[in-house]
Amino acid sequence: MGVPKYKYFETERLILRPTIIEDASFILELMNTPLWLQNIGDRGVHTIGAAAQYIEEKIRSQFKKLGFANYTVVRKEDNILIGSIGLYDRPGMEGIYFGFAFLPEYFGLGYAFEGASKLFDAAINEFNLQKIKAITIPTNVTSQKLLEKLGLQFVKMIRIGDDSTEMMYYEYVVED
Repeated sequence: MGVPKYKYFETERLILRPTIIEDASFILELMNTPLWLQNIGDRGVHTIGAAAQYIEEKIRSQFKKLGFANYTVVRKEDNILIGSIGLYDRPGMEGIYFGFAFLPEYFGLGYAFEGASKLFDAAINEFNLQKIKAITIPTNVTSQKLLEKLGLQFVKMIRIGDDSTEMMYYEYVVED
């Protein structure tokens, strides 16, 4: 299938490209790391087939609808897939949410901030989003610090749907 016609982004060390079906094994690995399960939750993606279906139904469909969604983060020096960063239209929630996840072996190397900064800038300057939202659990201090470094501000604690877990809700509003 290859990379679709949607925008991709580059930084000094990274390429952020639209997630494609061929990324299914990577998405399967990422979504089943202990930190993903702890901080984001089990999405029921436990096989390559389920990962491919997730990409088709959740990611590619949003690209077709909005022109942006989840980007696979590729390290330029060796073309290794190291994480994902995205702008998400979350079911049952209003607005666009920013999110990111990396394989544990790439933590602490500045990749998350480098890639997140690039997509955050694109959200405002290329996709013309006026408000960017994010949520995280209270124990995920690393994500909180990255969101705040990007300029998002903590607004309040929220619950999503019937979930009893309280989430920290962050927001960035573009000023005219």
